[in-house]
Amino acid sequence: MNPDYALRSDRKPPWLRVSVRAPDDRLRKALDGLHTVCQEARCPNLWECFSRGTATFLLMGDVCTRNCRFCAVRSEVPAPLDRSEPERVAEAVARMELEYVVLTSVTRDDLEDGGAGHFVQTVQTIREYRPTARIEVLIPDFEGDENALATLLECAPEVVGHNVETVPRLYRSVRPGADYGRSLKVLRIVKRLDGNTISKSGLMVGLGERDEEVRSAMRDLRAAGCDLLVIGQYLQPTPEHLSVVEYIFPEQFQRFGEVALEMGFKGVLCRPLARSSYQAEEMYEACVKA
Repeated sequence: MNPDYALRSDRKPPWLRVSVRAPDDRLRKALDGLHTVCQEARCPNLWECFSRGTATFLLMGDVCTRNCRFCAVRSEVPAPLDRSEPERVAEAVARMELEYVVLTSVTRDDLEDGGAGHFVQTVQTIREYRPTARIEVLIPDFEGDENALATLLECAPEVVGHNVETVPRLYRSVRPGADYGRSLKVLRIVKRLDGNTISKSGLMVGLGERDEEVRSAMRDLRAAGCDLLVIGQYLQPTPEHLSVVEYIFPEQFQRFGEVALEMGFKGVLCRPLARSSYQAEEMYEACVKA
């Protein structure tokens, strides 16, 4: 990044300070026994979202079969799928009276379909409990398996998200086990299988990527048919994870957003604290109206 766009990583800037708010009591009770990416991934927006009575459900446990160096989710041998989870998530959605639901998951390379069928069962059960809810799924790459993606699309989620996370040059250090081309392939397959599905992806900045690399990744995502784009600042979850190389100025996020809209994205969220599921309903609504 150009030094005009970023601060050195030894100084955490004031725009990344987060206020803590009391969570909604109803949400506490509804989420009892369930996992959320808000907690497992140590999202900086956790208290804001919890205070508004919303959360992003993390399916298939809290253990991942991969070991991305930016992610706070543990990497170990996962437990078998909890077959009661779809109904428990649906019950929580109903108790929370959610009109927009975001589901994500750990990566489960140990499962034949990567967990696509579990997503489908969860979406279908939510619709039984909360027929009016619109549902967004943020999925792993399912190892690029078209059959798994076809299975997922059987439940017709309103939005299918899959994050490329970073630029190709940094994949080996940031996302061992993942592949940039495969992630783009996932987004292309989603659009080919159902052109009406809204697709979404996200990038982190502050890991040492260059400005043009970010713009190139944005072009790749548009070429893959991606409709919605999120760009946020990488924050180190623990000292054992990748260090922040630099903190990007809010003005540069604004510039990325302007460029993304010029490229044809239907919805853009480019802010230091932007995350994939943050303000997801607002992004969806903006896309539908576009």
